[in-house]
Amino acid sequence: MTNTQGLMILIAGPYRSGTGDDPAKMAANVHAMEAYALPLFRAGHLPVLGEWFALPLLQLARSQRIGDAPFNEIFHPISERIVARCDGVLRIGGASQGADQMVAVAQAHGRQVFYRLQDIPGCEDLPDPYRLGGHAPYRAQSGR
Repeated sequence: MTNTQGLMILIAGPYRSGTGDDPAKMAANVHAMEAYALPLFRAGHLPVLGEWFALPLLQLARSQRIGDAPFNEIFHPISERIVARCDGVLRIGGASQGADQMVAVAQAHGRQVFYRLQDIPGCEDLPDPYRLGGHAPYRAQSGR
């Protein structure tokens, strides 16, 4: 099903959380977020990940490690700028301060926050990509 009123949706999930900063585990986390991009696109939306913007810029800025000055200058700030221009955020995966920060930024800008793919218009009947190897959908704590 194609939605003619497509939304630009940032997919937010764990990047570093639970990885011990292991590059292979962080890449797997990006892959888990990317698994949601295709169904969103096919439903007529424009999916984006902050990592798609941040990681190439970190290379250009010659970031040497997570938490160095270029990383702190770019990684979360670019996602915050993207969220300010998005229609909404899809929060997936487990615990993540960064993903929770993107949800807070979205809410501060009056953007929609989705916690399941099926809550997004045009995606109601789609299966969760995590069944194909990604992360389970994020479960918000009560009171959030």
